[in-house]
Amino acid sequence: MPDTFLTTYLNSAIEKLIKDILKGTLSNRKETAFLLGQMKHQRENAKKRAACSHMPAFLIASITSSCNLHCAGCYARAVGMCGDAPGGAEPLSVSEWEHIFSQAEDLGISFILLAGGEPLLRRDLIGAAARHTPVIFPIFTNGTLIDDGYLALFDGHRNLVPVISIEGGREETDSRRGSGTYAVLSAAMDRLRAEKILYGVSVTITRGNLAEVTSTAFLDLLRDQGCRLVFYIEYTAIDHGSKEMELDAARREDLEGKLTTIKSAYPGMVFISFPGDEKHMGGCLAGGRGFFHINPYGSAEPCPFSPYSDRNLRNVSLLDAVNSPFFARLIDAGLVGGEHDGGCALFEHEAEVLAIKNRL
Repeated sequence: MPDTFLTTYLNSAIEKLIKDILKGTLSNRKETAFLLGQMKHQRENAKKRAACSHMPAFLIASITSSCNLHCAGCYARAVGMCGDAPGGAEPLSVSEWEHIFSQAEDLGISFILLAGGEPLLRRDLIGAAARHTPVIFPIFTNGTLIDDGYLALFDGHRNLVPVISIEGGREETDSRRGSGTYAVLSAAMDRLRAEKILYGVSVTITRGNLAEVTSTAFLDLLRDQGCRLVFYIEYTAIDHGSKEMELDAARREDLEGKLTTIKSAYPGMVFISFPGDEKHMGGCLAGGRGFFHINPYGSAEPCPFSPYSDRNLRNVSLLDAVNSPFFARLIDAGLVGGEHDGGCALFEHEAEVLAIKNRL
């Protein structure tokens, strides 16, 4: 059964998101024209989703398991999502991904977040995504591969929105992503600003960098570099030894309070907190409730932090995947859409998730 409250909330949130971005880009005629067109597309997408018994507004697609960096604490490498293919599996081809994107467009999915690995390693696939104009593709990238070719592609296809991963200032970013990375990212952001290309940043929030990445100095710098979107992603521990890096309840509350102030102070920017914003949507959005994850080999998973699956897009349609019995049982068990203390609900209840998967 569709979640009427969530459907209404997400449809309104998508329209508000586009309007809020539009406020910060009125001096950019090309971006303004694109966003006005997208408002029409997104209303049509909402109608398409309503015609289905159940269809989320978002997908997360990890389009490659390869990456050109070896970042400290990388979750994707820890769970094997980034690295060598499991059991010699072949990653989905461009034509297979194109088929998924076409189905998503027909079903009214509004956003497909492209991740990896490093998604910009799949230049052929990024070009294929660009042709699906009713869908917006935020590309979560380490930013080191943005060259003249990509700048031209982003300029010509505004539904591709680069979102650059950054940990804070030079010291924090270079410490996690490698010496010299911050300078490369700063140069890339300067070029995106010069070309008037809408872009954002993704900040992994830990106890160590919370103060820095919510500071006026950090946000002023992002604003001055032309950044219009900021995704705050709470760090999820890859093992029990790194649990101390996760935000505790007090720091999550602190972050929520800071975001209220930040949103008022930076009206030309849009701030999204994950999974913090889920509490306003009735709990975890994974498992097809608001989104699900497709790994590089086609498996439909509840989310990137819960890499378990009972369906593969090589064998079933996108509509069949979202109606997965596994996803339905996660929702019925209250692991998806139920209240939780914070952080990633499915990651915190991994044993219960596995038990459900093993009973199928």
